Formats: sequence, C-alpha cells, structure tokens
Amino acid sequence: MNTQRPFSVRYAWYIVFVLMLCYTLSLIDRQILSLLVAPMKRDLHISDTRIGLLQGLSFALFYTVAGLPLGRLADSQSRRRIITLGVVAWSILTAACSAARNFWSLFFTRMGVGVGEAALSPSAFSLIADSFPPGQLGLALSFYSMGIYVGSGLAMIVGGSVVQSLSHRPELTLPLLGTIASWRATFLVVGLPGLFIALLTLTIREPQRRALLRASDGSVTGPPLRVVWQQLSLRIRSFLGVSLGMVFQALCGYAFLAWGPAFLQRTYAWTPGHAGHTLGVLTLLFGCAGMYLGGSLCDFWQRRGVSEAPLRVAVLSAAGTCAFFPVALTIGNPTWTTILLAIAIFVLAMPIGCSYAAVQLIFPNQVRGQVSALFLFILSLGGLSLGPLLPGLFNDYYFHDERRIGVSLALTIATASILMLLICLATYRPYREHYRTAQSFHSE
Repeated sequence: MNTQRPFSVRYAWYIVFVLMLCYTLSLIDRQILSLLVAPMKRDLHISDTRIGLLQGLSFALFYTVAGLPLGRLADSQSRRRIITLGVVAWSILTAACSAARNFWSLFFTRMGVGVGEAALSPSAFSLIADSFPPGQLGLALSFYSMGIYVGSGLAMIVGGSVVQSLSHRPELTLPLLGTIASWRATFLVVGLPGLFIALLTLTIREPQRRALLRASDGSVTGPPLRVVWQQLSLRIRSFLGVSLGMVFQALCGYAFLAWGPAFLQRTYAWTPGHAGHTLGVLTLLFGCAGMYLGGSLCDFWQRRGVSEAPLRVAVLSAAGTCAFFPVALTIGNPTWTTILLAIAIFVLAMPIGCSYAAVQLIFPNQVRGQVSALFLFILSLGGLSLGPLLPGLFNDYYFHDERRIGVSLALTIATASILMLLICLATYRPYREHYRTAQSFHSE
C-alpha cells in the first residue's frame, strides 16, 4: 500500500486547516438562524413548523440538488476554484437574508445559501483524501469536520452576543440599507466576513490525484456516469449502510442545533445570550473533542486491520447518544442538563469524520466527488430536512405547547439514534468486503 504524501506533513495539515475554516464559516452562516427564532416569529408571523422548514428544508433543497453536479465537477476540475466560488456565493446570500420581508423571501434566500455550501464538502473530501495516506484519513477528515462544531459553537456564542447586545435596540440605521430590525443585522455580521475567507482558499495547491480508476489498457480517464453508477453498484450495500446510518446521526445533530437554544430559553427562561454562550462553549469543546477521539479510534483500529473501524465508532456513538440526550432534555434541572448535554454532544460528534473517511476509502479517485455529493445528498435530504422539522411538528400538532420542546427533541433523538445503531451493525459485513477490495486502488 502506498503511504506517501503528495505534500509535506505540515502543508497537508495546512490544507485541512484552511478547509476547516471554510466549513466553520458555512456552519456559522447556516446555524445563526437558531438564535433568531423569537424575533423572527414575532416580525414574520411564522409558526414553529415554519421555523423548522427555514432551518432545514429550505437549505437542504438546493444544498442536495446542487451538490450532485458540483460533485461531478470536483472529480475533474479545479477543486480549489469550486470551493472559492462557493464561499463567495454563500457569504453574499447569507448577508442577503437581512433583507427578507416574509417567510417565502427568507425561504428562497436560504435555498441560495445551500447552493453555495454544496460546493465545499465534495471538493474538500477529495482534496484531503489525496493529501493523506489511508491510515491517517480518519483523523484528517475528523479535523476538517470539526468545522461543524466550531462553526455551530461560534454561531451560538457570537450570535448570542449580537442578539443580546442588540436586544435593547429593536431597530438599527445602517448605510444604504436604512432602518432595519436589529436581528436582521446579525445576518450581515456573520455573512460578509466570508469574502475574506474566500481569499485564503486561493493559497491551497491542488494535490496529485491518487487511487485512480484505470481502463483495461491502463489509461486514466474521467469515467462517464454509467461507470460511476457501476462503481457505486458494486459497493451499494456499504454505501447505503453508511449513508442511512449517518442520516439518523445527522438528524439528531441538526435537531439539537436547531432547537437547543429555544429549549433552554423556553424550559429554564434563559436569555438568548446565556443560552447561546452555554451551548456554544459545550459545542465547541465537547463536539471537537468527540470528533478527535472518533477519528483517532478509527485510525487506531484501521491500522490494526479492523476494516469496519468507522462503523464501530458509529455504533459507540449511537449507543451513547440514545443514553444521554433524552435524559439531558427531560431531567428538569439546568445544572444536570448542562453536564449531560456535554457528554451527549461528545458522543454524538464521534463518527462524523469517520463516516466521510469510510466513503472515501472504498471508492476510486475519479468518482469520490460524485459519491461524496450523493452521500451528502442523502444526509441532507433526511437529516437536515427532518432534524429541525420533527421537533416543531411534535410541538405544533401533538403536544400543542411550545414549552414541551425538550420532550419533542428527546423523542426525535432517541428514535433516530436507535435506528442508527441497528443500521451500522448490519453494515459491518459488506463494508469489510468492499474495504478489502478497494485497497488495490490505494496501492497505486
């Protein structure tokens, strides 16, 4: 097996760091809305169900659809250029959310944010997979994926501070925009700095593509869609197992990120600033720590010949998520809620980077972007669409009480984590077979 790096160790990790910053920015732009629930409901006259649609479905619609052609581009075109254009697009459209005047205008602007963010991960996965040997890919992709929790944590901390500081000023007067509601200014604060991050992506060099699929004569070409489908079909049991298992992990994560601040405000009467700071610190510290442990465990087991190492991490995560989240959300004591949420966030974060590595490790290079886009399509269609939506639906149509958001969240997360556990266990055997077969690509 070839374990050579195309770049030095330092430069390979620099690539991961820059891409993690982009991912962090994307999550800040995506999650900031969770701290603006109360003023948006007041000014736009929308229900919890529609808030769930704004946080999930509106973003997921174009994020999933745009990701498929962008993934195909990532397999043949400059991945750096795709990422740079994506960062510029979603930053501008996040700032444009400040001008939304009703539910539908905000819905369609959030769809545009999804288009920009769809450019990032398929290209980032491919870049990182070409910059590290297989035995170190779990930790590298886990570090990249820390952007989820760094971004979500900063969104809550910074967003909570902005909302708190502007709470005594319901309106602001800004150049060009005139007088706007203060919550709208939050979108400007988090959106516009992305234009500077876009400049940083131009410092990334493209690594040489590795683990290439070759024709019968030994030549390397970009495979047509028929060949892409053929490669996917050969590994369909593993791909669907990893994808569906992580749909339910994503559902848990997006449900909590979307409704965690509202849960603390409604259950314990915390201010937006208090809720944002607390969840932000927990998300930053324990989410990143969980990802680090998950990636390290995955690489440790894999170097010792455990082919299904990413799935083992996912099973541990599902068991812990089911054990800690429901108790944390229903215990009724703010101190114990905080302690248990720290543990729950830690275990929930463990398999994210490993799942990305799991997909990269069983496919040849020229189809990774497309397969990654399809993987993210499935995750977003299920997890990002349903995660924020289900607790709102339970509240509006079953409990009929917004103060029961903790029970709605607990019900959503417990069900999803059990399904995740069962699916990942069932995928062990096919993944072992497909991983061993794929090692012939990595030996080139």
